[in-house]
Amino acid sequence: DGSGIAEEIRDKIFNENFTTKSQGMGLGLSMAKRFIENINGKIILDSSSEKGTTFKIIIPVYDKI
Repeated sequence: DGSGIAEEIRDKIFNENFTTKSQGMGLGLSMAKRFIENINGKIILDSSSEKGTTFKIIIPVYDKI
C-alpha cells in the first residue's frame, strides 16, 4: 500500500548506484538481484500507483539425493 514505483524509473531500479534517496548507495536491489539470479532464481517487480509495489522472488529448489 503505497504510491508504487514511478514508471519512468522502473527499468533503472536494479542498476548499481541508482537511488532516489538522499542517503544510501543504491546497491540493495542490484545486489539482491545478482544473488537471486546467481542461484538461477528470478525477481519480479509488480508496481502500480493504486496498489503499491510487490517484489516476487522465485528460488529453485534443489533435491539432495
